[in-house]
Amino acid sequence: MGTPAQLRLLSLLALCVVSATADWSRGTATFYGGADASGTMGGACGYSNLYNQGYGVWNAALSSVLFKEGASCGECYLIMCDTSKSVDCKPGAVTVTGTNLCPPNWALPNDNGGWCNNPRQHFDMSQPSWETIGIYRAGIIPILYQKVKCWRQGGMRFNILGSKYFQLVLVTNVAGSGSIQSMSVKGTSTGWITMTRNWGVIWQCNSVLTGQALSFSVTSTGGQTVYTNNVVPAWWDFGGQTYASNIQFDY
Repeated sequence: MGTPAQLRLLSLLALCVVSATADWSRGTATFYGGADASGTMGGACGYSNLYNQGYGVWNAALSSVLFKEGASCGECYLIMCDTSKSVDCKPGAVTVTGTNLCPPNWALPNDNGGWCNNPRQHFDMSQPSWETIGIYRAGIIPILYQKVKCWRQGGMRFNILGSKYFQLVLVTNVAGSGSIQSMSVKGTSTGWITMTRNWGVIWQCNSVLTGQALSFSVTSTGGQTVYTNNVVPAWWDFGGQTYASNIQFDY
């Protein structure tokens, strides 16, 4: 999410340039998950507990056209209510991370199409983030949004899941573009092994890597490639420790 100062600056910039830039898109937004956003935990991206992962309450489930089968997980969006179309707006803007899928055919009463069906650009936001830009009674508001750079504290983090012959790697705290285009893993006894997206932010490899220190080559959707050499020590185990790097994306 970034620091409060960064968020305030983004909001002010958004309000100043919204009429002068072509980078804004129109969409709609609802909210879910309760006042404490506890109902947004888990989800289709695989983050599990968003509090523990450092994402907090500032998140949203994306409609299918935005979710892109999980490729957009981790991306950040600056959102404001479209005051030209609704009296239920609050001033300002909020930045959220895409952490879930708003499933197709999800619909409000009297909405036969489903707000999250293609090609609708819809955000089902956490209630705290939605209420920074909309009045509660509205339920749904028209919005303006754009994808923005993600700001994170520290480097990318890796958690090893799966089993001996089927490693899964959960990657969190991704800055810059916020999302990963491709990824490879290297053990101390192997060359580079290409990984594939299992689902959301979880990547997989079918090689036996137990007992080896692990390095990762990670390419962002912005096109930057970084290397986290030996970020996971040889004594790693499945589903336990989260291993933090000091490497981060700029874009």
